[in-house]
Amino acid sequence: MNGKTIYRDSNHGRIAGVCAGIAEYFGLEVWLVRILTVTAFFLLAGPFVIVSYIACWFIFDKKPSNMSVMDTEQTVAASGGKGWRNSGATSQQDKVELKTRVWQAGEPPRQAFHDITNRFQFIETRLRKMETYVTSREFQLNREISRL
Repeated sequence: MNGKTIYRDSNHGRIAGVCAGIAEYFGLEVWLVRILTVTAFFLLAGPFVIVSYIACWFIFDKKPSNMSVMDTEQTVAASGGKGWRNSGATSQQDKVELKTRVWQAGEPPRQAFHDITNRFQFIETRLRKMETYVTSREFQLNREISRL
């Protein structure tokens, strides 16, 4: 459909992560896929839905941990924001997906604006610290020592 692979997302799933994986693949909210699954269970043939869910549990691969946005955020948080990231590389964390409809995946515009504001404040603080260091006597002394 869109060149992506469907995975089971057990980190965001309740039982096996099948609904979470389907929701991510189609760009829907997880709660909507769960409601559709339960509704299909009661309105359609219940055993068919259960067998289909179990089949998807075994057919779908588990989502690799390196594809997770949470891993990227934990890496930056663990380094205390001190490490340099390649400015040419764009990560999943840098992307902001806004939802325009209730059932779509993504952040509401107000939350996205708040998150982006926090990111810029964090970057501004890091830049100020870097400028303070570069203009300090300690930096000049270290540079002169390294030239020897």
